[in-house]
Amino acid sequence: MSSVDAAAARRMADSLFIERAWHSPSSSRFWVLLVLASVIAGAGVVGDSTATVIGAMIVAPLMTPILGTALALVLADRPHVVRSALLVLGGAVAVVCIGMLLGWIVSSPDAFASNSQVSSRISPRLIDLLAALATGTVGAFALVRTDISDALPGVAIAISLVPPLAVTGLLLTVHRYHDAGQSALLFATNVAAIVTTGTLVFLAYRVRDAARAAGLAVGAFHGRTLAAIAVVLLLVAVPLTTGTISVARDRSLAADARPVADRWASAGAWQVASVDARNGVVLVDVLGLPPQPAPTALRAALDRAGMSDADLQLRLVGGRTHWCPAGTTTCTVEKTRTG
Repeated sequence: MSSVDAAAARRMADSLFIERAWHSPSSSRFWVLLVLASVIAGAGVVGDSTATVIGAMIVAPLMTPILGTALALVLADRPHVVRSALLVLGGAVAVVCIGMLLGWIVSSPDAFASNSQVSSRISPRLIDLLAALATGTVGAFALVRTDISDALPGVAIAISLVPPLAVTGLLLTVHRYHDAGQSALLFATNVAAIVTTGTLVFLAYRVRDAARAAGLAVGAFHGRTLAAIAVVLLLVAVPLTTGTISVARDRSLAADARPVADRWASAGAWQVASVDARNGVVLVDVLGLPPQPAPTALRAALDRAGMSDADLQLRLVGGRTHWCPAGTTTCTVEKTRTG
């Protein structure tokens, strides 16, 4: 594999290392674009608009300090490692705070339970880690190769970062703390993957030698740096594995519950709008005219079908929400429950 020259190393450092002064061009550009991307992403999630969220993906600048962290690790440049990592952390906190602000301004009546932008980002799996590894590789590869446009990896990386953080902020405002943690995990997964693959690509292209020739600060690179990165990646992979297993179980549970719910609803001339499962809870949405079928009858039908260990949440479209815990024969009425 070919290596980069001194000019390329200098270009990479100038592109990825954001200046310390707030009024500097790189710093002001980063924070202004980050705030705008956060507002766009939050608005897109609240409005359940994929097009608006894509707009935030294009604007978001978080790829810069993340790949800057990878470059600083390769160069063993501790000041830039610390600064880039703090920018990633500070940027993430800023996006979450803006998401919380939007959540307080625009209160969701169902706590974003039916929002597709939210639901797609609260169940991170191993496949998300694989996608992030590829994304980080593309981003670093484009930096070391001048014949590849910087725009494509910028958009690809932003896809994985700003929307999950916006979702985290919004879910915190409606007290969905577990799901907020899951969307934050998705963000952390992608950061860890991008730093890992970025570090490996920069090492493979001998960026250290080129940086030394360019007069940049290059320290002693130790194997424990790669070991630490591997440990972080492994720590992220553990909950993702658990999440993958949980998603598979939920899909199987939803598939088993669907015919049971259909039979229960047809007895009262009602219609099942959707059947889903989340964290072992069966979520059933039904619609129809009064009188409504008895929620306890559905609870009993699920028990007979071998799903007695699964809680049930029955949502009547335009009406009440019934919560029927596993191991009981009674149901309670709740205003909102999100599983």
